[in-house]
Amino acid sequence: MRTYREVLAVGEFRALFAGSTAGVAGTTMTMLALSSLVYAHTGSPFLAAVAYLAGFLPQALGALVLGGLADRLPPRPLLAGWEVVRACAVATLALGVLPVSAMLALVMAVGLLDSVAGAARMALVADLLPGNGYVLGRSLLNIAVGAMQIAGFGGAGLLLTLIGPRAALWAGAGTALLVALVFRLGLRARGPRTTGRPSFAGAAKLLRDAGVRGLLLAQWVPNGLIVGAEAMYVPFAGDSAGVLFVAAAAGMLAGDAVIGRWTTPESRLRLAVPLYVLLAVPYLLFAFDPGVWPAAGLVVVASFGFAGHLGTQERYLAAVPEPMRGQALGLAGSGMQTGQALAAALTGSVAEVVSVTLTMALAAVASLIATACLLRHLRPATRRAGGPGWRRSSRCCRQGAAPRP
Repeated sequence: MRTYREVLAVGEFRALFAGSTAGVAGTTMTMLALSSLVYAHTGSPFLAAVAYLAGFLPQALGALVLGGLADRLPPRPLLAGWEVVRACAVATLALGVLPVSAMLALVMAVGLLDSVAGAARMALVADLLPGNGYVLGRSLLNIAVGAMQIAGFGGAGLLLTLIGPRAALWAGAGTALLVALVFRLGLRARGPRTTGRPSFAGAAKLLRDAGVRGLLLAQWVPNGLIVGAEAMYVPFAGDSAGVLFVAAAAGMLAGDAVIGRWTTPESRLRLAVPLYVLLAVPYLLFAFDPGVWPAAGLVVVASFGFAGHLGTQERYLAAVPEPMRGQALGLAGSGMQTGQALAAALTGSVAEVVSVTLTMALAAVASLIATACLLRHLRPATRRAGGPGWRRSSRCCRQGAAPRP
């Protein structure tokens, strides 16, 4: 597969794509509405931020403890059934019958379990789109995620202005039911990827492998620190922060479109380090306190660098055994979300001590240091005389040896 058209010709992927993108819009509306509702009840900016990030914080724990279920449950009932459960949870929030503490606990419980559904979705992408199709599919999903986040923020903002946060929550619940219907009708029945009881041992096995662990850190740390810088957009730009959020989405969409569509697997590996560096360097200039519009230009350029993760994810997929694919992809995605939430909390804490602009520059410095520490996992493999590429890491993982980066 070499084009987005070929990827979208796969009927099941079209259903997965439609359901996943609609789900992002609904989740975005729910997050913003819940944050607004909590702030209205408590007047606490801290609790409002916790409400916004609460669903992300426990995802890494969910992937570690429950991630094996993604390979042991049939994907269609898992994905469709989970959306129904999520719709019920959001409807409970919309009813307004829970105190703030219980609302936050419910959102964190949903985030804990949502890691399993997220793992199943990404594993299904790999099943439906083998080879180069996986990167094209992930690229297409990333582009749609950025667009749907903008749509979700816009829709939630409109509903918040016109009829309040509860209406936005009801809209989020309705969207989840629609996604459940799309998954139920658009995906065919297939069995689980593997059998047996899930355990923590699977995640522990992945983390013990030095090569796999390095690729996980490469997906979690440098990008997460830049998301921490993005968390400072509102303190930096105030009412104009929307300009920076849109600029970040535009840069990310451009990067995923160009790198996902117009590169080969080998060139994606070569571009990984330059793109990770590009992701951080423009934020160094925030130390000089640029205006909003120059800052937006810097953000567009930097966000193009998020596309560096495409080559890393492709390499990671090759590094894990197929029977553990769901758990492995879930661990990568959930760890990334938890890392981003923690990075946002960290930059917020630093900004209490130093200026916001210096905090953003320091996040960029930390990202560059992380990239330097992970170079051996981000650089292309040394070619062997027998052919291109890195060692087949799924075999190495099964035998307990570390894959070559």
